[in-house]
Amino acid sequence: MKTVRIVALRSDRKRLLEHLQDSALMQIKKADGSRGGFEHVDMSRHMQVFERNVTLTEQALKILDGVSPEKGGMLSSFKGRRQIDPDEIGAIAAGSGNVISVCSRIVELDKKRADNIAEQTRIATQLVQLEAWQKLDIPLNTTGTRSTAIFVGSFPEQYTEAALKEAIAAENPKLEFELEIEHAEPSLTCAVIFAPLSQKAMAEDVLRVLGFARPMGATSKIPKDKAERLREKTKRLKLENEMAEDEIASYTGKREDIKVTQDYFRIRTDKYNVINNIDHSRYVFVIEGYVPEEDCEKLRELCERVATCVVDFGEAGEDAPVKLKNNKFAEPAQNILTMYAVPSKVDIDPTPVLAFFFYFFFGMMFSDAGYGILMVLATGLAIKLFKPDKRMRNNLRLFQFCGISTTLWGLVFGSIFGDAPAALYNMFTGSNITMAQLLPWPTLDPQKQALPLMIISIAFGLIHVLVGMSCKFIMCFKQKDYAGAFFDTGLWMLMLIGFAVLAAGIALSPVLMTVGTIIAIASAVGLILTQGRGKKGIVGKFIGGLASLYDITSYISDLLSYSRLLALGLTTGVMAQVFNMLATMMGTNVLGIVFLVVIFLLGHAINIGLNALGSYVHTMRLQYVEMFSKFYEGGGKEFEPFSLNSKYIKIQED
Repeated sequence: MKTVRIVALRSDRKRLLEHLQDSALMQIKKADGSRGGFEHVDMSRHMQVFERNVTLTEQALKILDGVSPEKGGMLSSFKGRRQIDPDEIGAIAAGSGNVISVCSRIVELDKKRADNIAEQTRIATQLVQLEAWQKLDIPLNTTGTRSTAIFVGSFPEQYTEAALKEAIAAENPKLEFELEIEHAEPSLTCAVIFAPLSQKAMAEDVLRVLGFARPMGATSKIPKDKAERLREKTKRLKLENEMAEDEIASYTGKREDIKVTQDYFRIRTDKYNVINNIDHSRYVFVIEGYVPEEDCEKLRELCERVATCVVDFGEAGEDAPVKLKNNKFAEPAQNILTMYAVPSKVDIDPTPVLAFFFYFFFGMMFSDAGYGILMVLATGLAIKLFKPDKRMRNNLRLFQFCGISTTLWGLVFGSIFGDAPAALYNMFTGSNITMAQLLPWPTLDPQKQALPLMIISIAFGLIHVLVGMSCKFIMCFKQKDYAGAFFDTGLWMLMLIGFAVLAAGIALSPVLMTVGTIIAIASAVGLILTQGRGKKGIVGKFIGGLASLYDITSYISDLLSYSRLLALGLTTGVMAQVFNMLATMMGTNVLGIVFLVVIFLLGHAINIGLNALGSYVHTMRLQYVEMFSKFYEGGGKEFEPFSLNSKYIKIQED
């Protein structure tokens, strides 16, 4: 990575920035404002307009998708961005005003719909309240006549007419009154009470004690008439909403225009953000940032072709971003690496090693040739048909390589949709053949040969751990930390190798046992003598070195983690065989064939979903926890070039 400084005429700013954004060659950093004679140009007002337009188009698309969903289904997520000619940007800019007007109208219509729905909810509540008063032939807000006080309201418990009269009389025997019950249900009684106007205050006191309450929102309309008006209003609001939805749906043909306009304003926001963060004088402006070393000349040629400028390169410091560069085999695994951490300046790029072991371990865990072939075909078709963007294409290629590994391991384990070939053969012929007898090559059966496969899994784990430690050895050596390389890493590698030779010797030869024992003991002695070198005094150094041997338990724990290679592979095979057994249990009649097809497809789909996810997660765990912990620090910053940060479109390359 190199630093770059571009000094160009201010009159060339627009053209230069557009070409830099198109090329995605450099990462631009914010100027610190310390350069004398220069200042920042405040573009925040323009950026606010662009950001508001991006938000508006996002809202409009969301509303449009809710009313008239875009056709495409699940597979549409694999499609790449639509390519457009650079000249089309001008046409998009020219039509952006009309598109923003359409988006504003869509949002306005949706707001109207939301307001109408809220009003309909409020009306529904009012209708529920009025339901109890439908027999009443006077307005709910009636309070009396010239000679009579009238109380329209409800009590918080259920009364009959006689019971309510008795309750009122019990509170004040002097009160003269009459009443009518309009509605009664548990915990509610709606009634109208009549009393002489001269006893109004007395009646209010009595009713207050009994919990009487007048209706909420009482009006001068008779309840039946009020309810009818509310129902008519509800119909009108519903019709307005239908008309609003129809008008929103009429803008379906504008969906693509809205998408490209959103990207246009997103691109302009990024460009103006750069303008906001670089130094300007009256006649020139300065851009500083980072560029990959291999792109330096390409960047110089581009700048000198489109602007009058001076381009200088320099050495990048410790804070420089990192750009990963790998071949087609390793590149798909870069996403796995960056999910964990971007390499720091002192790290080596572990992507090639990560890629190999990720494909290898995933295949060993998924371990079915039928499933692997399906993965290879599905990912290959998705790449060819949908032409996805680079990130999605790398994800698909990751699973394509995993599918190849899965196919190979499936052939090793003799698993093709479990034991489907043997199960189907036995079903239609009445034979009792096994996959081992059916296949023309020797296979390993995880169910019958679990112990050998456990040993093989741990052996692969040892290789994986040693590769990680080798990376640490190389890093220390490059940093000229020779003591760390040989004493802190090399001796542990020798000890693990010694234990491996010792274990092999137990099964194969006493000579190997002796060699392994010598290597392990010599390594242990070396660790005791060197691991306490940072302590004071001979005793402190000895105790520190001796205590370091306790780390062997950590390495043993790490190696045992690789038993999941066997466990996941065994799970995939057993579940597949169970589904095959269920699918073939109904015989060869018509019903049995239908049952076979349904259970076979459904069962293996479930098995693929569960065990592909399990293999993916556990393979990542082996990389992150068991290998990366041996050498990888991370903490770097990923290279983020100034580019067309678009969601729906990409500019065709010249």
